[in-house]
Amino acid sequence: MKKYIAYLPLLLSIMSLLFSNYLWFYGDKQQAMYVGIWVPSILCVANYFNSLKALKK
Repeated sequence: MKKYIAYLPLLLSIMSLLFSNYLWFYGDKQQAMYVGIWVPSILCVANYFNSLKALKK
């Protein structure tokens, strides 16, 4: 179970990207851009926590 948690940020980013595309193609472009901004934010937070974990080792 612990090894699957490492893939959670990637899964959330992909889901956010797909949801953003759904919103874009069904006419709500402003919300699609807002949701699309979540992808790099999620990946940056995951990178931050991974670097903290690496520093503790």
